[in-house]
Amino acid sequence: MKLLDGKLCAAEVRAELKARVASLAARGKRVGLAVVRIGDDPASEIYIRNKVRACEEVGIAPLFRLLPAGTPQRMAEDVVKALAADPEVCGILVQLPLPAGLDEARILQCIPAEKDVDGFSAENFGRLAAGRPATVACTPQGVMELLRRNCIPVAGKHAVVIGRSNIVGRPMALLLLNADATVTVCHSKTRGLAALCREADLLVSAVGTPNFVTADMVKEGAVVVDVGINRVGGKLCGDVDFAQVAPHTSWITPVPGGVGPMTVAMLLKNCVDAAERQL
Repeated sequence: MKLLDGKLCAAEVRAELKARVASLAARGKRVGLAVVRIGDDPASEIYIRNKVRACEEVGIAPLFRLLPAGTPQRMAEDVVKALAADPEVCGILVQLPLPAGLDEARILQCIPAEKDVDGFSAENFGRLAAGRPATVACTPQGVMELLRRNCIPVAGKHAVVIGRSNIVGRPMALLLLNADATVTVCHSKTRGLAALCREADLLVSAVGTPNFVTADMVKEGAVVVDVGINRVGGKLCGDVDFAQVAPHTSWITPVPGGVGPMTVAMLLKNCVDAAERQL
């Protein structure tokens, strides 16, 4: 069993991005990431702090738009539209979840595809589904990068993805399909889930349930990627029962330190990619 070290890979990505940002600066292009936060959710504050620290490390300039929880829908949309029109802004991130009463889809639709660094827009998702170049959601893109940097082949493998959200499960399945894997997508209504998981050469879990994946669900020698981040007893854990599952795998991601750092790294990459296209 080997660990898929997300911290190490993310550090490599950031070093590469730092050089690209410096090259853009030499050509007169400043890389700016606009972060829109509505309300005062404590978890969102932590996530934004981590993203800002990573931005500063590679030379990306963060621009904040902090709005109170009672911000009307129209005002929130106008703020995002103004950022979309700002040539100094290369990418726009709206921190989710939004306060109750706001239409998340309508606000995200105000972000043009070329500045959609989260990869959530219908245009980018459609491009991914069609196998065309697209800005891809950060977490599944981070999984693919983690596999690539560890020389883990995907083509011809049977991949099973547990979860079908638009943020992880669906784009994860499409990325794997585009990489020539044979893909099975499982979810809460799937019958015979454990048996399907045992067929996987590559198992990706994104269900958000602690220790959901147990040893009897994993094929001997499989690659297991744990996307889940859950807090139990004050400690972080994933969807996979790591202690029981790890001995049966060839590669496995830890939680924390696996997919999480790669998600942030891919956000930065999407922003730098956007800046280069805009230049």
